[in-house]
Amino acid sequence: MLRSMLFLPGNNPNMLLNGDVLGADGVILDLEDAVAPDDKDAARILVRNALTSLDYSRVEVIVRINAIDHTGFWEQDLEEIIPLRPDRIMPTKVQDADYVKTVAQKIDEIERRHGLPEGEVKLIPLIETALGLENAFSIAAAHPRVTAIFLGAEDLTADLRSARTKESGEIAYARGRMVAAARAAGVDVYDTPFTDVNDDEGLIADARTAKALGFSGKAAISPRHVGGINQVFSPSEDEIHYAHEVLQAIEEAKAQGKGAISLYGKMIDAPIVQRARQVLDMAEAIRGGKSR
Repeated sequence: MLRSMLFLPGNNPNMLLNGDVLGADGVILDLEDAVAPDDKDAARILVRNALTSLDYSRVEVIVRINAIDHTGFWEQDLEEIIPLRPDRIMPTKVQDADYVKTVAQKIDEIERRHGLPEGEVKLIPLIETALGLENAFSIAAAHPRVTAIFLGAEDLTADLRSARTKESGEIAYARGRMVAAARAAGVDVYDTPFTDVNDDEGLIADARTAKALGFSGKAAISPRHVGGINQVFSPSEDEIHYAHEVLQAIEEAKAQGKGAISLYGKMIDAPIVQRARQVLDMAEAIRGGKSR
């Protein structure tokens, strides 16, 4: 699980060069929206060269490929990128489970041809249409390669014909549906970027909303937002302390043969124990230098 993912335009050498030192847990090397049609080939070569020659060992590498509809770019993207073994591929404008399976089958073919470990490269489908949202669970459960789903609010709101606001009330339903679909399928779920790069307070509020709804983490389009996202999605010292207290209380209850126990006047039940373990797992991952 990642706290933060930073989009890096595939045609921007400076951003690609500094991708592993900008503080994000993961980087999304973008071959789609950030790249004009005439620059697709050049961007693909630039990303390929970056993955070949640069050290991205401190971050998870995700490559956003072009949509499979209306273009042949996506297959060229995979042909160039899969042999370099990125952590994940992000298919775009994913509409249904068949879309995911089409991409997965192409990756299968490339892995076999290059003698790569089967199933190594994972998928994080980008859901950004009304149809994709309606099919969110089937997309999340479509293939073993899928480890997370990702909400793209800009294209989604355009498809819904709704305004896109900083308050994000227009995507409240979409956020809830994405979280429910991901958790039901047993995968992670990532929130859309906050696009006002100059509004730090707005970014923090938006990230807190996403965390409260159950998102695993959040994407950013600016390095300026990475620190705030990491802060929000990291357990606080108070949360870590309480989690330790919960697990200690459970162990004491077991030792005393008690079937139920309370802490600060509140019953400690299975969901509270599960949340405590999640907090401590995340804290341990961050201390270890990664939050995957």
